[in-house]
Amino acid sequence: MFGIIREDLKAIFERDPAAKSILEVIFCYPGFHAILMHRIAHGFYKLNLIFIARVISQINRFLTGIEIHPGAKIGKGFFIDHGMGVVIGETAEIGDNVTLYQGVTLGGTGKEKGKRHPTLGNNIVVGSGAKVLGPVNIGDNSKIGAGAVVLKDVPPNSTVVGIPGKAVVRKKVNFSDADFTKVDLDHHLLPDPVADMMRSLQKKIETLEMRIAFLEKELNSKTG
Repeated sequence: MFGIIREDLKAIFERDPAAKSILEVIFCYPGFHAILMHRIAHGFYKLNLIFIARVISQINRFLTGIEIHPGAKIGKGFFIDHGMGVVIGETAEIGDNVTLYQGVTLGGTGKEKGKRHPTLGNNIVVGSGAKVLGPVNIGDNSKIGAGAVVLKDVPPNSTVVGIPGKAVVRKKVNFSDADFTKVDLDHHLLPDPVADMMRSLQKKIETLEMRIAFLEKELNSKTG
């Protein structure tokens, strides 16, 4: 457990340029407090001491504004930036080197029993206010754009935007050269498929206008 906590601390310094010292992180970062208390609560949960686990998670929610069910499984190198309003459900599973921004929900979609929350792979960034709902799988090295609502599985190396969320970019990865320990935090650099479509239509309209003008000129020259 202490090894995992060291990885969590390391992740903060790697991904947050505002982090200046280990004391600052330990005393002033609610995201670190939340994951630390969750790991303790999860330990009690695995021992089937559900009530104690839930009490710790409620104290965690009160102190940090971050709600993580003690049943959620979270890997190493986990980072919650700012964190207020983050909700992680009971059957959620999160891989290594994952970053969540404020307002993210990893939630369920109904009253069904069993697996009802998302599974996130490794090296994933979920932008501010994004909602990932239901037992969906988010592939490794993917980015979920701010405000997106994800209801379906996302393939690896994808960028997801929109409501409902759609994978609009898939990166080609050279597995021999790729460094999967690095997380792409540029969650503001997202494609805009609507704007791309509008630009494409504008180009087609301009081409058609040029062709019409050319045909009209030819017709006028023949009739004149």
